[in-house]
Amino acid sequence: MALLPGLILLALVSVPLTAIALRRAPGAAPALAMLPALLFVMLLMMPDGAAFRWAWLPSLGVELAFRLDGLSRLMALLITGIGAGVFLYAATYLAGHPLLHRFLAVLTLFMAAMLGAVLADDLLLLFVFWELTSLASFLLIGFDAYRAEARRAAQQGLMVTVAGGLAMLAGILLLGRAAGTFSISAILAQGETLAAHPLAPWIVVLIAIGCFAKSAQWPLHFWLPNAMAAPTPVSAYLHSATMVKLGVYLLARLNPAFQDMALWQGLLTGAGAATMLAGGLLALRERDLKRKLAWSTVVALGTLVTLIGIRDPLAATAAVVFLLVHALYKASLFLIAGIVDKKAGTRDAMQLRGLGRRMPLTALAALLAGLSMAGAPGFIGALAKDLLFTVQLGVPGLLPSIALVVNAAMVVVAGIVATRPFLGVPMETQQTAKDPSFGLLAAPAVLGALGLTFGIAPQLVSAALIEPAAAAILGRPTGIVLGSKQGDDWVFAMSLAALGLGLLMFLAWRRIQPTLAGQAWLDAYGPNAAYGRAMRGIASISVATTQWVQGGSLRGYLTASLAIVFGGAGLVLALRGGLAWPMPGAWATPAQLALAAVIATGAIAACRLRALFGQVMAAGLVGFGVGILYLTLGAADLAFTQFTVEILAIVLLVAILARLPFHALDARRGGERRRDAALAIGIGAAGTAVLMAVLSVPFDTVIPDWMGQASWPEAKGRNVVNVVIVDFRALDTLGEIAVLLIAALAATVLLRRARRAG
Repeated sequence: MALLPGLILLALVSVPLTAIALRRAPGAAPALAMLPALLFVMLLMMPDGAAFRWAWLPSLGVELAFRLDGLSRLMALLITGIGAGVFLYAATYLAGHPLLHRFLAVLTLFMAAMLGAVLADDLLLLFVFWELTSLASFLLIGFDAYRAEARRAAQQGLMVTVAGGLAMLAGILLLGRAAGTFSISAILAQGETLAAHPLAPWIVVLIAIGCFAKSAQWPLHFWLPNAMAAPTPVSAYLHSATMVKLGVYLLARLNPAFQDMALWQGLLTGAGAATMLAGGLLALRERDLKRKLAWSTVVALGTLVTLIGIRDPLAATAAVVFLLVHALYKASLFLIAGIVDKKAGTRDAMQLRGLGRRMPLTALAALLAGLSMAGAPGFIGALAKDLLFTVQLGVPGLLPSIALVVNAAMVVVAGIVATRPFLGVPMETQQTAKDPSFGLLAAPAVLGALGLTFGIAPQLVSAALIEPAAAAILGRPTGIVLGSKQGDDWVFAMSLAALGLGLLMFLAWRRIQPTLAGQAWLDAYGPNAAYGRAMRGIASISVATTQWVQGGSLRGYLTASLAIVFGGAGLVLALRGGLAWPMPGAWATPAQLALAAVIATGAIAACRLRALFGQVMAAGLVGFGVGILYLTLGAADLAFTQFTVEILAIVLLVAILARLPFHALDARRGGERRRDAALAIGIGAAGTAVLMAVLSVPFDTVIPDWMGQASWPEAKGRNVVNVVIVDFRALDTLGEIAVLLIAALAATVLLRRARRAG
């Protein structure tokens, strides 16, 4: 179905159009919310199983393939549905900002990349969109580039996610080799046979590293709270509802293939449980509302990864329900935190109080989202919590205890974010605190109300969204109906215990928080500090290596480079018995030998002449001699290219040298001259030995014959040399063009600066 790539193409095309249009008419920014809303409606109307395939790189087995099933539909609906609210919120939140057009354009790019990643049915195509989300996230986190905190957070997020992405790419390549295809649907169709492949452990570990980095799993969890330096719309969209769940999505997508592996189960449940515990503890330390919500997001991501690793049909349903619940209440609470910050001038939970009387609608929206997060009866969050406890109680070990403590901590976070700013004696604010406009309040209110609506009527999403997504994770239908009683008395008791313990911790939080925040060792020895030390260590090693390698002498650089290249080649040739003398038929003609003598004379003259311009002319003799030698070999186009380059080089070199103040033509001492002469002779001998060895082997015409035959039918060109450069060596030529372009840009910048300085 062509509509699937059309969705992504529409979003991608909207990126430059958004930047251009909003730069001219920034007042039209709220209308941009219609784009994700339109995509949301289109996704709702598409049938399950819709697919599109086009051979993108057939020689590599890569397809431009997209597929819509229950899991990808749920993710795409969250991306576009929450995206519509966030776009409207951002247009109001950043109204008047001079870079609003750039912000919304990058946000549109991020939405397109997320849609591409969750709809992709090819692993390499998914990876392309995966990395594009990292790039867009980097730009959004570092949007306030004048702040050092934002720049560091953006760099840290990019480093962690891209490094994990490289490991994941290795796992994807191994998976493609093991499965014989990169098609996700074809891989899943092989069932669990991949788990028995010898490469399966490497595949699981490498892909898990990439997913753990993206979804902030311990010990790679530290970058997510630091990313709260981004504007509030970014925190609500990327770091609660969409991007951080991309790693969870890929783990869920591949679960049918590896769910029976003990390594898969142990890796996911172990990392997830550690992430839950670390996130819950660190959430209690925070006073900043956004950072507190960020740590609770880490807890949620750990919970989702744990559920995917549990081999239980109910775990898949619990994961899907919790995925939906968390996206609704967390995006709402992030947006409310931004409203509170904007109206009260602070996000410090210790200072916030009494805003409810002045902002009743905001307080109501916060209460709805907070109750869903706490798992209060009547909300879909309660259904999610019952499912979580039912699954976790069935797992032996410490997981049930960890779940109880962590859920109590989440009750504390919900209480602090959703009630503390609005209760008590009204605080003094720099401006009059009141409910914001529709643009700011619409999204959090709707998201909070949906948590209550789906809790009262879970059948609205059970058959249409929950069951298809859970079946995709499990690899078969679950047969579970959302809303029917799943737990027993133990689950009910555990839910009450979590609520009660959370309430007690909430009441004592003012005393608990300073104690936890005072544990300096958590900051000094945690993963975040380790990342900082690693970056400083890399910088120190780079400085030391640079000082050792780059001594400032061009002659030293050339000596080392040439000695290693030619010396290594000559040594290998000698040790491996490669020294050989060509057959008599391979010798040059008398005319070519005469040209060789002329070339050698020019080279010797360039070394022996004292006059600078004489050296240039002698070097030119070498170039022209080589060009004539090309003519004798039938390479006329190469010869004329050599002549042209040589003429330009000599003219430019003479023009430049005439303006440079040379005081000494050759400042080398006698020993340095002898060393350079020995190096030159050695390099010449090594090069000659290599060429002689090449000429001693019979010339194989397979490749040139193929190029001559394929030139016209494959590349539509009759000039074989041009076809080789443009088509057969396309990537090499592209690299050369890129180098020239970078050099031209650098020269342009330097010339402009010199002109300004002048």
